[in-house]
Amino acid sequence: MKLSYPVHDIDNRLLLPAGTELSGDVLEDLISSNHTTPSQTLPLLEHGSVRKDIVKFISQPPYQLIFPEKQDISKLLKQMEKVQFVLPFLRSLDYFKQYDFTTYNHLLNVFALSTLLAGDLIPDYEERIRESAAGPAHDFGKITVPLKILKKRTPLTRAERDILDHHTLAGYVLLSYYKKDPYSLTARVARDHHERNDGSGYPRGINLNDRMVEIVAVSDVYDALVSLRPYRPISYDKRSALEEIVGLAEQNKVSWDVVKALIAHSRTDKPHYQEVEIPSEKRGAPPPGNVYGIIAEETDADASGTSE
Repeated sequence: MKLSYPVHDIDNRLLLPAGTELSGDVLEDLISSNHTTPSQTLPLLEHGSVRKDIVKFISQPPYQLIFPEKQDISKLLKQMEKVQFVLPFLRSLDYFKQYDFTTYNHLLNVFALSTLLAGDLIPDYEERIRESAAGPAHDFGKITVPLKILKKRTPLTRAERDILDHHTLAGYVLLSYYKKDPYSLTARVARDHHERNDGSGYPRGINLNDRMVEIVAVSDVYDALVSLRPYRPISYDKRSALEEIVGLAEQNKVSWDVVKALIAHSRTDKPHYQEVEIPSEKRGAPPPGNVYGIIAEETDADASGTSE
């Protein structure tokens, strides 16, 4: 793995320059340069308004169908209370809440949804708690992406898209540095949540075979579809979003178990995920005005970095 762009920490100090190969030795040297107190973490739900915001977000459409009962939300929050994070990640939440509320909302939605799905798909309770901590940090690397790219309403240029995609490696570097462990699940999820089972993802194009990464990946896609985005003024409806994700399973990009678990929670009768049958007929349709995936022609202003 090689960095295409430099990675700075949350205080804008250069950690690694562009062109750095992320070898084991490089990561060890990076971690050894972090002289802060090891494992200095705080409960995520006790930070700012995180608890209140999660409850608010999952009580709104379409999440109120996935989390319909107050006792279920209370049970979920009890599990999430055990999740702790390093202070720099909590500071990044404050940054996104102030400057890019869409990303803040997304991080908390993915946290709630991936925690719920992990409860179905990862048997051991303590392991579920540990692994659910990976959900909200999957996009930590977006702290390195300029806001004008994150909030752009028109198609990205190829250069802008490359910078956005680099958030996976940036997140991996940042979490390896702050957690002092490049092998932690949290760091690996940040790196790999855009990988796919058939090797068609990025940044490495590997054949993904990690259940928790898949859970976060599916939660990530679902929330991106059903939520408003700068590049799409109208969100996908629930049916269309689920059909898009079924399509990922049909193409062997993600596992059927994860997709069926999401569908089970989206149904009123809440069947066991192994009992979910997938309708052959698809009646959903993408919303109009979606420019995601469209690459704009780069202008001289874009190349010079002056474009807004």
